[in-house]
Amino acid sequence: MLSAIAIVPSAPVLVPELAGAAAAEIADLTAAVSESAALLPSHWIALGTGVADADLGPDSVGTFAGFGVDVRVGLSPHARDGQPRPLPLCALIAGWVRGQARPDASAHARVYACHHSAATALALGRQLRADIDRRPEPVGVLVVADGANTLTPPAPGGYDPANAEAQRALGDALANGDVAALTTLPESILGRVAFQVLAGLTEPGPRSAKELYRGAPYGVGYFAGAWQL
Repeated sequence: MLSAIAIVPSAPVLVPELAGAAAAEIADLTAAVSESAALLPSHWIALGTGVADADLGPDSVGTFAGFGVDVRVGLSPHARDGQPRPLPLCALIAGWVRGQARPDASAHARVYACHHSAATALALGRQLRADIDRRPEPVGVLVVADGANTLTPPAPGGYDPANAEAQRALGDALANGDVAALTTLPESILGRVAFQVLAGLTEPGPRSAKELYRGAPYGVGYFAGAWQL
């Protein structure tokens, strides 16, 4: 049974050991991420994008060593003692968020290839909803995905002011629970596929949607919020 949905960015800067002095600058974002994830029940499915489809179980353990610091995270309380393996960034962030907001929770991570079409992503979301609805216990979904990474001159994707409108449309869609708008997101939105899986998962839309954070620190569009069905 699908319960609540939390939406958070796929941002390594959330991890204080990686952020350094910048941690104070994004304290409001970090607080919003924790607040949204704390609304989820103890069983999670985390979804995000990567180079290929993957299904990662709750025993999965990873590390942020590739980002500069060996911060280990797991998808369940008992997983952190295991041997780290390479994990997509969305799964690493899901493990970190779980440890901060709901350390008792266990998660599966569903990673979707970033090249999927909108139609495929919607179908994958509908299939995921059917899988969740067959489970008797409440299941929360953590969506780990970013917007455009071209929003300011120092942005990691280079500066492209034309993407500001797409980012605004994404933020509005997430804030208002507008699943139809998510289906038309352009390729400039890094987490496009994850947001379109979310659209298929929640058709025809959530009962309520709440925005907890919207901004573009360092030129990347970040959103944190929660949907209730």
